[in-house]
Amino acid sequence: MNDKKNRICVIFTGGTIGCQSFGGIVDLKHESKSLLIEKYKQAYDNNIEFDELRPLNILSENMQPSDLEVMADCVRKVDKKKYDGIILTHGTDTLCFTANLFSQIFCDIAIPIVFVSALYPLDDERSNGLINFAGAVSMIESVDYGGVFVSFCNYGENCKIHLASRLISATQINGEYDSILKVHFGEIIDGKFIWVKNPLNPGEEQLRLKRKSCKAQRLCTDMVTIQAHSLLNFDYYRFTEVRPKAVMVQLYHSGTVCTQGKEANFKNFLSYCKKLGIEVVIAPIDSRAKIYESALGLTDECIAAYDISFEMATTKVLLALGSGVSIEGELGENYFFEKLQ
Repeated sequence: MNDKKNRICVIFTGGTIGCQSFGGIVDLKHESKSLLIEKYKQAYDNNIEFDELRPLNILSENMQPSDLEVMADCVRKVDKKKYDGIILTHGTDTLCFTANLFSQIFCDIAIPIVFVSALYPLDDERSNGLINFAGAVSMIESVDYGGVFVSFCNYGENCKIHLASRLISATQINGEYDSILKVHFGEIIDGKFIWVKNPLNPGEEQLRLKRKSCKAQRLCTDMVTIQAHSLLNFDYYRFTEVRPKAVMVQLYHSGTVCTQGKEANFKNFLSYCKKLGIEVVIAPIDSRAKIYESALGLTDECIAAYDISFEMATTKVLLALGSGVSIEGELGENYFFEKLQ
């Protein structure tokens, strides 16, 4: 790149990467100078300059819609012409949602935004925070296109770069992250960013093309999510006092849910929601897969989210509700390569 500025804006928001351990308790520390950047400069010899912003200092599990808006406004106000990229620190617990959200509202950004986080505080030798930060810097140094990404190193692996629009929820207990179908966008190998050649990945030339902006920019939380599991009793979901605008049902991996019996029958629940005027969205569904008999007709009775993760479907529905636009319309958009087709 000929117009490199060797300058990165780092937006700190808290999370484990901004914590210390105090007597067995992990809690936020309040710092005027970043330990993360100090550790990076000690470990890596380059001429990158970092500017720091601190709009929030919060554990990500406590994140509210207003906090997300503060974070988004901070990104909006950054002078993108001054920087090669933006690094945004975040807690791991809700990293997946914020990454998916920002992949939509900043889908057309001209420089890369890279999320970094840590499974342990930086003062813990098990922490991957510095590796994740270094991966983000390497990626920003290497590319000449914008977009929203996540830098994350699972135990025993190279640091991976994920399209934020394809990041799925962390694994239980150990908190490792991956992209849907385990197709990550790139890796950091010997300190260099390497794009992963895969038919499901966009080519780097596609990243350089101008993308249209996302018209939905505001969130609405008037939604209930339900995950399909064995013997799930839909009768317990009765909206007598508070009525959501939408219900999202996460299907099994084969695009199915129970459609027999009484209490566990999704079709009965669907009829109940229809009577109340509540939109029902089902996801994820692979448009290429054969349909099981149990799922016949479901997509005609509710809104189906095709070829995106459940996490992305959730994001799109919340944005559609908050911005007053069509849910089906937003689910059909492909703002930042979220669709796998």
